[in-house]
Amino acid sequence: MTIWCNGKFEEAVLKRLREGAGAHTLVVSAAAKASVLAAGAPDPALLEAEIAFGQPAPADCVRSTRLKWAQLTSAGYTRYDTEELRANFRAKGAALTTSSGVFADPCAQHLLAMMMALNRELLGAYREQTAERGWKHKVQRQNARLLTGSTVVLLGFGAIGRRLAQLLAPFACTVYAVRRQTRSEQGVRIVPEEDLTKVLALADHVVDILPENDSTTNWVNARRLACFKPGARFYNVGRGTTVDQNALIEVLQSGRLGSAYLDVMVPEPLPPEHPLWAAPNCYITPHSAGGRADEQDALATHFLANLAAFDSGLPMADRVA
Repeated sequence: MTIWCNGKFEEAVLKRLREGAGAHTLVVSAAAKASVLAAGAPDPALLEAEIAFGQPAPADCVRSTRLKWAQLTSAGYTRYDTEELRANFRAKGAALTTSSGVFADPCAQHLLAMMMALNRELLGAYREQTAERGWKHKVQRQNARLLTGSTVVLLGFGAIGRRLAQLLAPFACTVYAVRRQTRSEQGVRIVPEEDLTKVLALADHVVDILPENDSTTNWVNARRLACFKPGARFYNVGRGTTVDQNALIEVLQSGRLGSAYLDVMVPEPLPPEHPLWAAPNCYITPHSAGGRADEQDALATHFLANLAAFDSGLPMADRVA
């Protein structure tokens, strides 16, 4: 079979992919892109392939009569989450997988790092070091919190949420996860959406890991923000579209929300004049939570493991269609 790829990988990684492909042939698109977040351009070469790896144009995926499986180099798959593509893949027996497993640990560790930094007043201490260099000994100690025994509410419970729950286990946190499927999960209390307001009132930390789709636009809105416990902290590594940013800025300015940590926002990149930069107790990272120095190697490892499963007729990891 032919494997079409439009990810721009280092030569050493391409060598691994070619060797790991075995009898399959790897074809690298002339329009390859390094970013896993960038939409792929249409490419006629995809129509000649049975397997796609990267960010194939959704229209090409639908148009192809040969495609049997597409693996995305991203955790998100909003561009592909359409009824047209799903119906097309069902009709031709094709599979769609993501690389969620590659980014779960980085995102979960990023969240845990920010929780700890905020709780232990590390960011405040750094601000003081780069400004007046005062010795705010008493204030820093009085404001410091423990993560131990705190209540965490996860909005969404996919690969990132599961990994974060595992990382929180040693801290004996009470972890709630809001999702449509209310089946039980070890160490996590799954609650339906209609019970969200009850658990928001209990939360010390609210973590948004929601995907981008029509049903999640502005999901974290003024009404839901008003349900937060005073002083609670909000984190978003899902998608910027899931938050009403104007409402978030207002609740930060009021002082009712303790702080917000945002790795995703609208638009991206965030313009220097955007009010989020100046919102009180708002901490921003540039969509870097999923980053890892070995990202290319990890993506290749994940793809080759799924390729082995595909060749053997076994279930593939991170399948979404």
